[in-house]
Amino acid sequence: MKPIHLHGQPVGGGDHPLICTPLVGRTREAILDELAIVLPKGPDLIEWRVDYFQDIGHIATVIEIARQIKKAAKAIPLIFTCRSANEGGQRIPLNDAEIVKLYVDVCASRCIDIVAYELSNLTRNLEQIRKASRDNDVAMLMSFHNFQYTPEAAILSAKFRDAEQLGADIAMVAVMPRAHEDVLTLLGATLRASESSGIPVIGVSMGAIGSVSRLVGGVYGSAVTFAVGKGYSGPGQVPIEELRAVLGTVRKAVTSN
Repeated sequence: MKPIHLHGQPVGGGDHPLICTPLVGRTREAILDELAIVLPKGPDLIEWRVDYFQDIGHIATVIEIARQIKKAAKAIPLIFTCRSANEGGQRIPLNDAEIVKLYVDVCASRCIDIVAYELSNLTRNLEQIRKASRDNDVAMLMSFHNFQYTPEAAILSAKFRDAEQLGADIAMVAVMPRAHEDVLTLLGATLRASESSGIPVIGVSMGAIGSVSRLVGGVYGSAVTFAVGKGYSGPGQVPIEELRAVLGTVRKAVTSN
């Protein structure tokens, strides 16, 4: 898999997927309490799902909390995500222009390391956030989610390509399987993208059936896997302790010969 680089430095060793744990608290106190539980578990990345935060409309408060998270996390990179309700996020009292302003101002504060934004958004909004992130040395993850089903392989491959062509630093595709074959479709598309793309890719098959992708996705080129620290942000995530044990076993097995 291709390693993720932040501020010119690789994150992790590159021989296994990075483990990311989400923060999904609704209040400042809940977020910081969650962070205190997550940090001792040693995630490689932390994602703040700000769409869960009840005061998301107060940008100064959002930036202040992001600074607190970053200060406590120290060297652990922070992903900032306001997930669209159309792609599995919480419904929030902000319109598209207000969400873009939130992203731009957070990038300008330089209190985060990665911003995550969906490919389904208007191209002009993607470009505006892409410029803000580049201007402030913040990486950009562009994503596609389908919580209903797994599209055919050609569509998944196209989503990975679209992210790279639009200037993403990391491309992510997360889809819901209806059958075990769908998990294979996702893993195959991830493998092909990891081999052909110039940027790191993340492939996730969600839900109970898809949970295996979180365990072995790294073998197929997925650079990050998401795990439960305290709360979960997606169906099929497993506790970080269990995930780390399985990743160690998988890594040993695939490198033993």
